[in-house]
Amino acid sequence: MLGTYRVEGNAIRFDPQYPLVPGLSYQASFRPAELPDKGDWRELTAVVRIPTNSLTTATVVTQVFPTADVLPENLLKFYVHFSAPMSRGHIYDYFRLLKEDGKQVELPFLEIDEELWDDTMTRLTIFIDPGRIKRGVLPLEEIGPALEAGKRYTLVIDRAWHDGAGKPLKESFQKPFLVGAADREPPDPSQWNIQLPASGTQNPLVVVFPEPMDNALTQRVIHITDLAGKTVAGQIVLTDQERRWSFHPLERWKRGQHQLVVQTTIEDLAGNNIGKPFDVDLFESVQRRLTASSVKLPLPIQ
Repeated sequence: MLGTYRVEGNAIRFDPQYPLVPGLSYQASFRPAELPDKGDWRELTAVVRIPTNSLTTATVVTQVFPTADVLPENLLKFYVHFSAPMSRGHIYDYFRLLKEDGKQVELPFLEIDEELWDDTMTRLTIFIDPGRIKRGVLPLEEIGPALEAGKRYTLVIDRAWHDGAGKPLKESFQKPFLVGAADREPPDPSQWNIQLPASGTQNPLVVVFPEPMDNALTQRVIHITDLAGKTVAGQIVLTDQERRWSFHPLERWKRGQHQLVVQTTIEDLAGNNIGKPFDVDLFESVQRRLTASSVKLPLPIQ
């Protein structure tokens, strides 16, 4: 198991990287023969069982991003948020992508061994198999796209999935959506609608995107700098199906030139970056139009 060891007095302490799962048994072994100074210690083995929480579970899927009702045919990923930490292992057993006739889409997800959880084990990232998205690659040619424009689908998360306490989810979760045309145009900050606040206020600065953006990245890769080039402290809120970015400053706005700094790694729902589309035909020659790691937009606060 992944984790860290340390000596505390006459004991060895192990802190696991991920929470132990209630209801499972774990074996701990001490092998002095592998130490530089073997001493006269003897080998020890112990089996411990983590007790199961007897309380009724209340863990639910709180949100799935993107929240839009219409998603592009070349959608790249889903973010699944839970109300409490979840358990690891065999996560793809609990996801189904259903067509409108109820039939299951064949192998729509990129099933990787390294599960993409955040540090709290409450947010999971699930990728649509890029082989079912990129033009000119074998899976797309042989099996076809996971999603087809003009058709309806439902993402289903099964309640049999156990949370970090070893209990199943309170209920299953479904996200129905319609599939629109594929999006192969990179985000263009020059097309964003920026609504400036007045100086001396704490009104939010608002950026309205012409399309839904990636929820996690959009909250992380945009910031505002002040007259001295320092990052302005505040809270970011993403609403309107990830089309509206609002920044609420901790202090009142000062008059003068500020900047909106956007890392070019920001993504739309199809994984397109600024200056670089994700879905590139292998037979096309595409040059990235930007070499800088960020784009800066002027914010003249009056």
